Amino acid sequence: MSLAEPPVVVITGASSGIGRATARRYARRGARLVLASRSEPALETVAAECRELGAHAVAVPTDVSHEGQVRALAASAVNEYGRIDVWVGNAGVFAYGSFEHLPPKLFRQVLETNLMGQVHGARAVLPYFRRQGAGTLVIVASIYSRVGSPVISPYVTSKWGLLGFAECLRQELRGSGIRVRVVLPGTIDTPIYQHAANVTTRHVRPLPPASSPERVARAIVRAPRRRRFSTYVGRVQKTTVLVHDVAPAVFDAASSVMVERVELRGEGAEVTPGTVHEAPGVAGPVTGGWRSRGIRLLLGAVAAAALSALLIGRRSAITGC
Repeated sequence: MSLAEPPVVVITGASSGIGRATARRYARRGARLVLASRSEPALETVAAECRELGAHAVAVPTDVSHEGQVRALAASAVNEYGRIDVWVGNAGVFAYGSFEHLPPKLFRQVLETNLMGQVHGARAVLPYFRRQGAGTLVIVASIYSRVGSPVISPYVTSKWGLLGFAECLRQELRGSGIRVRVVLPGTIDTPIYQHAANVTTRHVRPLPPASSPERVARAIVRAPRRRRFSTYVGRVQKTTVLVHDVAPAVFDAASSVMVERVELRGEGAEVTPGTVHEAPGVAGPVTGGWRSRGIRLLLGAVAAAALSALLIGRRSAITGC
């Protein structure tokens, strides 16, 4: 690629949330885009949006849990533009439910999409990076690559495995000219929570505070130019990693309280597989509406009350009162 040529960027999970925000940001920079998700109509909407912003963009419907489709995605990008400079592995699905109540098929599909989808992406793009002698693989992981939480075990399992996989790749690719970068978002205001599978029969909300998807998109776009291997997005929730490592018992207790009193609310929610197995037919918005002032105040108040109750309970246990 000459200095005058814009980069060729492949983005999986491009039809909503972080992926759509990232596509827009790259489009404003004039990148040549290859956009992937399971739904062709949804992808075409985002591709048209990127073209309006001045970018060249093509849509390649791809289910990242199928390795053959991911290999075809990489081949399509090279056939279209002659190379790939950045591969953004972003596709992901979410599921709520205790481990014992989650259907095995649902659990497995979360891993197939979130973890194996990234493995398939690496297998597909690395031969092209090797041929070029350069390229950046940007893996969108999660704060849950470092900490656990009740009722989202398949998501946490996939994201912990993803960070380990990325570290192994980083070590194996030293000196090759190929970079591996990991972005670890905390709670982000995207539709993934509305799209999540849910077998709890309770209504779900993300753990506050929720950051803007634009912040994650900015971190993704900057990642290839940075020397840093990993980047957190969400300063408040990054502190939970320290608590998790230094005081695991406190972290476990706080995690349970926050799930019961903040993330799961009320009864009567429909049991649903969400979009884990089937893609929505239309493009999803960038945001999920979780950062509106009313919701932030409500979730903030509930979170504060939950933490206060936890601290009071621990103080009572210590003093014997």
